[in-house]
Amino acid sequence: MNVGKNPIEEIHDCAPVDMLAQLFEAHGWPCESLGEDELSGEIQGAWTQYQLRAVWRQEDRVLQLLCMPDIRVPDARLRSSYELLALVNEQLWLGHFDLWANGGILLYRHGVMLGDDGLLSLPMAQSVVESAVAECDRFYPAFQFLMWGDKTPKEALEAALVDPMGEA
Repeated sequence: MNVGKNPIEEIHDCAPVDMLAQLFEAHGWPCESLGEDELSGEIQGAWTQYQLRAVWRQEDRVLQLLCMPDIRVPDARLRSSYELLALVNEQLWLGHFDLWANGGILLYRHGVMLGDDGLLSLPMAQSVVESAVAECDRFYPAFQFLMWGDKTPKEALEAALVDPMGEA
């Protein structure tokens, strides 16, 4: 039995993109550097695979995390999608969902302001990534109900937020 330290526990505060790369590596999640201040990776959520992109803006000391489920909104669903986005965003304390105008790509976006040192801790990195995936998992069904279930935005959100009772 190996009683050595967990390698993830040995990670110390460092530059945000470096910290996220170490976190992804420690979990075995695929990722690649897109430059000194940008990282792209993938994480399996409860419903689908999410692409995560982190962008570090040194001058503002802000780390922006984008989490994208593989949902492209067709032009015919744009209006109802924006209505659903407004309803979903009312439910969030941190971050927000948005649609990229170029391609109708759904995404969750969250910005984290770091201190003067511009370093990211392991607990903060884990928290930011986990919360992004959790919010995407939480609302993914609502967008599915809207796109393919012929529900109104309100019905889609209500159906997605139904809490199951009891155990199976």
